[in-house]
Amino acid sequence: MSHGGGNRAIVAALAANLGIAVTKFIAYLLTSSSSMLAEGVHSLADSGNQLLLLIGGKRAQKAADDAHPFGYGRERYVFAFIVSIVLFSLGGLFALYEAWHKWQDPHPIESWKWVPVVVLVAAIGLEGFSFRTAIHESNLVRGKQSWVSFVRTAKAPELPVVLLEDFGALIGLVLALIGVGMTLATGNGEWDAAGTAGIGVLLVLIAIVLALETKSLLLGESATKSDVAAIKSALVGPGVSSVIHLRTLHLGPEEVLVAAKIEVPAATTAADVAAAIDAAEQRVRAAVPIARVIYLEPDLRRD
Repeated sequence: MSHGGGNRAIVAALAANLGIAVTKFIAYLLTSSSSMLAEGVHSLADSGNQLLLLIGGKRAQKAADDAHPFGYGRERYVFAFIVSIVLFSLGGLFALYEAWHKWQDPHPIESWKWVPVVVLVAAIGLEGFSFRTAIHESNLVRGKQSWVSFVRTAKAPELPVVLLEDFGALIGLVLALIGVGMTLATGNGEWDAAGTAGIGVLLVLIAIVLALETKSLLLGESATKSDVAAIKSALVGPGVSSVIHLRTLHLGPEEVLVAAKIEVPAATTAADVAAAIDAAEQRVRAAVPIARVIYLEPDLRRD
C-alpha cells in the first residue's frame, strides 16, 4: 500500500474530527446531553488516534541501526495497537460510564433543543466525507478483496484503522441522533442514556477488532499467499533446482524478509553457488519488490 494514500485518509479524518469535536462539546455545554458528551470524547479520541498514526508512520521511516538492524517498520503496528487501546478506554469505556451516570439521572434536554440535532446532522456530513476519502484510498489497493478480507489481511494498518473508526463514527452519530431525537420527542432522558450506551458498546467492539488485527501484525505475519508463491517461483532458476523450505516475515508493511533453503546441483563450485544465489535474489526482488531482505542457504536435497 502506498503510505501516501494512508496519510491522505488520516489527514482527512483528523481535519473532520477536530472540527466535529469542538461543535459537539459546545452542544454538550448548552444542552447537557450525555450523547453529545460521549460523541465529543469519541471525536477527541479519534483525533488523537489519527495523530498517533501519523507519528507511527514518521517513526517507521527511521533508518536501520545497530540496535534495530531490520529497521523500524513495525513502529506503524505499535502505534496502531495503541490506537485500539485509546479507542477502547477513552472512547468506549467513557461512553458506557456516561450512559450509566445519565441513566441514574435521566433529565431531558430543556434548552437549546435544536443545537444537538444540527450538530449531529453536520457531523454526519463531515464524517461521511472522511469515510468517502478512506474508501477511495482503500479501493486503490484493495483489489478484488471483500471489505472484511481487506481489513483482516492488510499489512499496512492505517487504512483499516481509519475505515473502522469512520464507520464506527457514522454509526455512533446515528445512535446519538436517535437518542437525542427521542429525548426531545418524549421528554425522557433515558433515551439519551440509551444512545450513549449504544455508542460505548460500538466503540468497545471496534477497539477489540482493531486490537486483534494489530496484535497479529505485531507478532509477525508472513507475506501474502500470492507473494509467497511468486517468491518460491522466482527462486528456482539457473543453479537452483528447487526450494527445500521457505519462510517470510513482514518487517513492516512495505518490507518483507525472505529466508529459504534452496537446492543446488551436486558438485557445483563455490563460485557457481554464489552466482546462482545472486541471480535468485535478483529474480525475487523483481517479482516481489517489497522482498528487500533475503537470506538464502544452499543445500542438497536428501529425501
